[in-house]
Amino acid sequence: MSAEPSCTAPIDPIASISPPFLAAESSPAVSPRPLAVALARSEEDIRAAQRLRYAIFAEEMGAKLHNRRAGLDHDRLDSYCQHLLVRDGFGQVVGCTRILTADAARRAGGFYSQTEFDLTPVLALPGRFMEIGRTCVHPDYRNGATIGALWSGLATFIAGHDIDYLIGCASIPLGEDGGTARALCAELAERHLVPESLRVQPRLPLPRHDGVARTPGAMPPLLKAYLRLGARIGGEPCLDPDFKVADVFILLSTQRIERRYARHFLDRDQ
Repeated sequence: MSAEPSCTAPIDPIASISPPFLAAESSPAVSPRPLAVALARSEEDIRAAQRLRYAIFAEEMGAKLHNRRAGLDHDRLDSYCQHLLVRDGFGQVVGCTRILTADAARRAGGFYSQTEFDLTPVLALPGRFMEIGRTCVHPDYRNGATIGALWSGLATFIAGHDIDYLIGCASIPLGEDGGTARALCAELAERHLVPESLRVQPRLPLPRHDGVARTPGAMPPLLKAYLRLGARIGGEPCLDPDFKVADVFILLSTQRIERRYARHFLDRDQ
């Protein structure tokens, strides 16, 4: 897309949270200042996020990216999104997610989640929607502090734009023949499903397997963050063959964030 990225002034940092990790020979020096969260203000800010995404998705996870620029993860929706960045005390981008509002999604031809799920029953709900996606964190900063910083920025954006529902896709590693993902999804379905009237249908369902039942894998941190805020799973997962994951659709009422945010995401001991 040739459209210019949609950028605004930075969010006022909420989280004065220092990451609780010890420096190691293979890790960067300990940041001298707390993490800071803000929206991207320039093309270079967005490129920094896209470089981090490439390092995590392509180099670490081995995802098949359809990128045209070496070393960057990008797609057509980036130009319609606002990009939320977490920086360490040296100014390096160590975490990011992108925000697609309903107005921007209409200009873009839909939310990313609509490429994986039929969202008809969910989008019929009254209220304002926003989607987050392409969330990733540098390996040295994968802790509650960084997730908390991202969510503090999202909470500010939600409040400033009167958002009623947050949506997105959360990824679960497939495991051997997809059994690990199926086991975790079955466990989630017991406690976290939306009402039947709001169930969404995956466009590429995760294939079923009649072999030996697998043990559920560890809960991915982003999915755990959603659920702790009170999010619900939209139904059966969708297979993402490029990323080699099973995606579950997430629906989160922002009223739940207001009630539960502080307790779960400003806790330094997570």
